[in-house]
Amino acid sequence: MTNKEDRSLTNNADFSCAIATIDSEIETIRKLKSMLSPSLIEALNLMQYASGRIILTGMGKSGHIARKIAASLASTGTPSFFVHPAEASHGDLGMITENDVVIAISNSGESKELVDILNYCKRFGIHLVAITKNPTSTLAKLSDVILLLPNNGEATPLGLAPTNSTTATLVLGDILTSCLIARRGFSKTDFNDRHPGGKLGSILQKVSDLMHTGSSMPLLNEDVGMQQALLEMTSKRLGCVGFTNKEGILTGILTDGDLRRWLSADVLHKTARELMTHNPKTIDKDALASEAMRLMNEKKITNLFVMDGHKPVGVIHIHDLLSNGVA
Repeated sequence: MTNKEDRSLTNNADFSCAIATIDSEIETIRKLKSMLSPSLIEALNLMQYASGRIILTGMGKSGHIARKIAASLASTGTPSFFVHPAEASHGDLGMITENDVVIAISNSGESKELVDILNYCKRFGIHLVAITKNPTSTLAKLSDVILLLPNNGEATPLGLAPTNSTTATLVLGDILTSCLIARRGFSKTDFNDRHPGGKLGSILQKVSDLMHTGSSMPLLNEDVGMQQALLEMTSKRLGCVGFTNKEGILTGILTDGDLRRWLSADVLHKTARELMTHNPKTIDKDALASEAMRLMNEKKITNLFVMDGHKPVGVIHIHDLLSNGVA
């Protein structure tokens, strides 16, 4: 048999293994869906109305999933953190208060490392939610609420390494997170407040976070002459100047592109009202920065005045968006 034939057989076996793994995990999630019960509502009620935090704990692979669930909850409006069972036995139990809710994850429900946390919860009357596949386990018996996992084996050829069980636990954690987001009315603005860095933070920035305001905003009365308008545009270095009427309502805008189109010997003898673009494109102060980028690209412009009703409160340039990662 040639090396090429060897590789072909190996590739076929790999693809078969991949498909079998996916199918097994899909079947596990289907079983999880069919197992949803009123216990889910009980757990959500405990979590939503807790006056303290949500504490996730688990050992090994369950611990890794617990960390992810805690991070998801914390980033979406539910104060949460992970406590390692081993560290809990050496002082970290003090991080858990009587007002908290503990979610303990153990596939078998018999992880010895959880014993001290379980005893602590029972001693101080701390609400305990179990995530396990074993309803008769020690963990299940000591818990206030049991969220059962499908007993569907594991997806690996030996059936030993956690795969189906960790996937189901991860999905169950996502269910808890999603339901609490809906219950709390958690908004995009709330999400942005907790994700100021990275791509998500840049996408969810508001126009008001990036706009130029106050004395840096190029803004004049519509009755000024073009000489004053040119000086204002040059000094503010944003490539535009806006104009308002006596009531402070934005009535027009003049850009450096407009000036090139109007360039003539008598341009300085004109008034801003004569040359400005009336009813310019604007954007609301509460709009997302990504919406400003979309509008600029669509209209092929580089500036937008930011409005609070009919009055300008700022101006944003495309460079402000690009430099802050909005694309």
